[in-house]
Amino acid sequence: MAALRHLSLFLAGLLCPAVFAVSPQAYTWRNVKIGGGGGFVPNIIFSPTEKGLAYARTDIGGAYKLNSDDTWTPLLDWVDNTRWNYWGIDALATDPVDTNRLYLATGMYTNSWDPNNGSILISADYGSTWTASPLPFKVGGNMPGRGMGERLAVDPNSNNILFFGARSGHGLWKTTDYGATWSQVTTLPSTGTYIPDPTDTSGYNSDIIGIAWVTFDSTSGSKGEATPRIYVGVANLGSDNIFVSNDGGATWSAVAGQNSTYLPHKGVLSPSEKALYVSYSDGAGPYDGTMGAVYRYNISSSVWTDITPVSGSDLYFGFGGLAVDLQRPGTLMVATLNSWFPDANIFRSNDSGQTWTRLWEWTAYPDMDKYYAYDDSLAPWLGPNYTYTGTDLKQIGWMIEGLSIDPHDSNHWLYGTGATIYGGHDLLQWDTAARNVTLKSLADGIEETAVQGLISPPSGPIPGFVHDDLNTVRTTEYSNPTWTTTVDLDFAGNNPATIVRIGNGDSSTGKQVALSYDSGSTWTQDNGAADNVTGGHVAISADGDTVLWSTSSNGILVSPQTSAFSAKNNSIFYAASGTQFYLSRDTGKTFTATATLGSSTAPVKIVVNPNLTGDVWVSTDKGLFHSTNSGGTFTAISGVNQAWAIALGKAQSPEGYPAVFAAANIGGMGYFRSDDAGATWVQINDAAHGFGSVSSNVLTADPRTYGHVYIGTNGRGIFYGDIQ
Repeated sequence: MAALRHLSLFLAGLLCPAVFAVSPQAYTWRNVKIGGGGGFVPNIIFSPTEKGLAYARTDIGGAYKLNSDDTWTPLLDWVDNTRWNYWGIDALATDPVDTNRLYLATGMYTNSWDPNNGSILISADYGSTWTASPLPFKVGGNMPGRGMGERLAVDPNSNNILFFGARSGHGLWKTTDYGATWSQVTTLPSTGTYIPDPTDTSGYNSDIIGIAWVTFDSTSGSKGEATPRIYVGVANLGSDNIFVSNDGGATWSAVAGQNSTYLPHKGVLSPSEKALYVSYSDGAGPYDGTMGAVYRYNISSSVWTDITPVSGSDLYFGFGGLAVDLQRPGTLMVATLNSWFPDANIFRSNDSGQTWTRLWEWTAYPDMDKYYAYDDSLAPWLGPNYTYTGTDLKQIGWMIEGLSIDPHDSNHWLYGTGATIYGGHDLLQWDTAARNVTLKSLADGIEETAVQGLISPPSGPIPGFVHDDLNTVRTTEYSNPTWTTTVDLDFAGNNPATIVRIGNGDSSTGKQVALSYDSGSTWTQDNGAADNVTGGHVAISADGDTVLWSTSSNGILVSPQTSAFSAKNNSIFYAASGTQFYLSRDTGKTFTATATLGSSTAPVKIVVNPNLTGDVWVSTDKGLFHSTNSGGTFTAISGVNQAWAIALGKAQSPEGYPAVFAAANIGGMGYFRSDDAGATWVQINDAAHGFGSVSSNVLTADPRTYGHVYIGTNGRGIFYGDIQ
């Protein structure tokens, strides 16, 4: 049997106090180790007061703290469904006076996709605990321009003062009480006019980027008093985009002589030089950028100097990530945004930008000199999939907006890409004759994948990529074919080594169905699949000889290779839409309406009991429903007001019913398990594990180990839990 999910599987985790008769059960939660990050890291900020301490922000997976052994600790795993948008981090600020203080500007989208206003999260203990300060507008941690920054900054002379630059035309905001309350600074001449795509009706690309960064000039003030000189970069094209205040933000004026051709992405102060360095690009990022520049502003003389590392035909990209070495005045680095072919590049100067060296350069095309050693030992899958042959390299990365040097250690550097964090501890090797700096993946502990499908077959490896060991990173991803995103998976109940997956590419990506007959070790493209159809949901029959693919553009498609010889129940498929449940007994050729699912209008997930014919569960917007006669009739499970992801796992006893897992509202939002077919429940998540948005997560349970369950999140990878 197979279940065809007609609606979206984008579900996520949550936590609220339960008032229904549900008791908690202690679980131990860990990340399935994918390693390498797996998503965009917009920026990494080193502490100005403690060597080796750094924080990384992500666009959909929260924030992380760097440990002394180069591993990272997640700081926002407590975020639940109510506060799911806290995982979108649009800015991060460390305190240059009190090392323990940390600030995050949180919110996911500024359009209708996120109904919530943003918040400033405040920590006084290195991110262990947080207090939220609500803002009267939205914040866009996953919006265009999210790599600009930082939009949030702490006054280095009077650290009770912070400034925050908002999106959507909301302007500049200030606090004088460590972020507890905020007021708008109304004297800034511009709040930003640049819109990436005014024709976008979704609001995603048609919102104002707003203020890009805030930089205090620490040399202009004295300790204990507000810093008078502040620079603000604004997303304007063709007009003034850098402004300065010399009275602590009371009044502002445009900096004379500035470049208005491009958008200012970063504004970084070099205090010893009394210089402001600015990187520019012609797009907001993080994906675009075809032209740009790098400028140095001498604060004492008010003189701008164009220090762009390349020119002419060599300049086909913008610039994003920008860092200065505070131990070595005049040393700075800048990254391309974006040099998609053959690879990104990073430039370094030791003379304030007069001359530059780079990580790689052409000798005689297509030959290249690479002045680095590549080390993907902590995330081997980065190599096979993102390190191509010939001149199409993807070693250095892409979308490089975050680039930092430890202000206490000139050898320690880190930068974020669209997939990982790279860096090392031998940066000064760059300046030697050999220039053999190490480029190493240093994202151990960062799990940022957005998981859209999970299965746990009763035999073969554990799922994820294909995970044989939950605590060991994989050497490869799914391949042959390789897609940008795999959106759904299923396995054959009578033949668990047979797995189907579907991709979600663009309209030119060809066939998007692949089959594996060896538990995911190797894959074969399904040549019978329709061309240029993407996404949706997939189901495979019990013996693995029929695939049903539900698409938004082409309806339900049945694989043409269907065998005429099917085993018992091999021809049965289930589907649901609106209030109606459907049954097919002819391998999906026809469906018959059977029962209704109460008053539900949005069925979410169908799961079937692999051990009992006709035993079916359906989660919906109006609760959880159970059938024992192949969907002929359904019983609503008492106490379940709404359910999203559901799964069946191993029973508590040999003769018992399979454990039922549900992300649901059962007297409160949470993750639950029932060992008696829904009669009673225990809550298995806790205050430290909220799992983010309930409508974005997926769930599967292990049929071999009682109580073992997996939660795939939208931005924090895969968690697995076991009873303590």
